Amino acid sequence: MPVTSEATTTWTGSLAEGSGTVAFSSSKLGTFPINWKARSEGSDTTTTPEELIAAAHASCFSMALSHALSENGTPPERVNTSASVTFKPGVGITGSHLNVNAVVPGLTPEAFQKIAAEAKVGCPVSQALAGIEITLEATLA
Repeated sequence: MPVTSEATTTWTGSLAEGSGTVAFSSSKLGTFPINWKARSEGSDTTTTPEELIAAAHASCFSMALSHALSENGTPPERVNTSASVTFKPGVGITGSHLNVNAVVPGLTPEAFQKIAAEAKVGCPVSQALAGIEITLEATLA
């Protein structure tokens, strides 16, 4: 059965001077601020569409890798993934870099690299981002 997830953004004003908020239907954390300055220059206090995509990519890849490792008979003790999504004003989103560190007893580094690479390709968010370069750094702890 398909599951639909939802987020809502309210924006006020022009692109450069305006601002907005984004809220997730599942979250009780309230809204998160968004604006063009944070998106085009970076910010430690305001989210961006790319940060939201990075969260989705890191989450999805962690799930895909955990599943693949379990299917291999080597379930992970821990998978820690960060995703860095790059945005270039005037160009758009140019890439997503996955950096994963995992604790997987009984697995060689070579086997881990192979399974991680396959999980990157099979991750539904990676598939949705097929129009950009996706890179991967994968290490066993």
